[in-house]
Amino acid sequence: MQESKDLEFKESVTNSFLKTVSAYANSTGGRVLFGIDDDGKTVGLDNPKQTCLDIENKINDSIIPQPDYSLKINEFDATVELTVFPGRSKPYLYRSKAYKRNDTATIPVDTLGLSRLVLEGQNLSFEQLAASKQDLSFTVLENRLTAKLSLESFTTDTLKTLGLLDETGTYNNAAELLADENGFPGIDIAVFGDTINLIKQRKTLEHASVLAEIDSALELFETQYCYEEIKGMERIRKELIPLEAFREAITNAIVHRTWDVPAHIRISMFDDRVEVASPGGLPASMTVDEYLSDMLSVRRNGILAEVFLRLGLIEAFGTGIMRIRDTYKGSIKKPRFQVSDNAIVVTLPLLMDNPGLEGDELTVFGLLSGVRPQSTSELAAKVTFSRSKLLRILKKLVETGLVTAEGTGRGQKYRLQR
Repeated sequence: MQESKDLEFKESVTNSFLKTVSAYANSTGGRVLFGIDDDGKTVGLDNPKQTCLDIENKINDSIIPQPDYSLKINEFDATVELTVFPGRSKPYLYRSKAYKRNDTATIPVDTLGLSRLVLEGQNLSFEQLAASKQDLSFTVLENRLTAKLSLESFTTDTLKTLGLLDETGTYNNAAELLADENGFPGIDIAVFGDTINLIKQRKTLEHASVLAEIDSALELFETQYCYEEIKGMERIRKELIPLEAFREAITNAIVHRTWDVPAHIRISMFDDRVEVASPGGLPASMTVDEYLSDMLSVRRNGILAEVFLRLGLIEAFGTGIMRIRDTYKGSIKKPRFQVSDNAIVVTLPLLMDNPGLEGDELTVFGLLSGVRPQSTSELAAKVTFSRSKLLRILKKLVETGLVTAEGTGRGQKYRLQR
């Protein structure tokens, strides 16, 4: 048994565990086991009943407001298990500070994190707060709704129905995001050359309706990854990267990002891939497994999501991952999804048919890029079979003309033939 984000060991009762109680109550809960040392070895407690009283008194006297928790004595090894449940009255403070878990460590919450906890405790989200700008126009939104839903008129009642305007006539942040002009960050797009140091084109989309920003991003994407091929008398549209996958990635980045940080959504366009990075990790109550399984248990921006749903830009359920994966069904290259505390990055590679490979050959081929060459050591770290087998596969791929070897000896690197 090891410590984790929701499990901590304490050999005895000291005030330090109170920070962890604050952290658990401010997030998704967790357990503290008393009578176990930092290495996970059970040392037991001399008087488990007294330990329970000490824990209870310390929590009740030190954590404001009082969190919901339970205590259990494990008679078989003389340990005490403290379970802290997710709180509804956030933030939970210890000595006037709120705490959070960072992997197995407990650290103070920063100013932004505290603001989010206060909103959560009031059952509010950032998009529900009153917008800083109240002189708003909605030409883009009106045109979209009229085209999609055949609206006969676009009035204040329409905005109220969408949850963008309250009964006092006050617009919220969701309304400002959809307005023709706003004060929010937008999308920063960079088109790279052969290296990350070579930027061929740069475009920043900001202070406009998020609907218009999505359109502009799609237009630039099409100039880079879509073309027409003439066969006989027919023009056939070709997509190097699925347009539908990119649309899904950028739309979901808009809907699911955190809007209380002054950071752009970042789109990086390379010869062999597109990366879409959105600020903010997952909502506190959502796990990485739920995200990757396309199970959307909570929407960070519910008002914005509802508008996008009405416009047919997103589905009622899910995070869009399944739709992205579906566009790569016949491709040897697959999209990647990376989740951290501060960002979600979706990587969309070029579509690539299987050139007749199978098994481990297919694995190695799928790891290679047409732009950035990789060494044997880099590739070996990504496969589960031996280095000698990897070298045999690379040799075969080079001989068949699918892969190019650059350099010699230990400095030799491999990339896909372009």
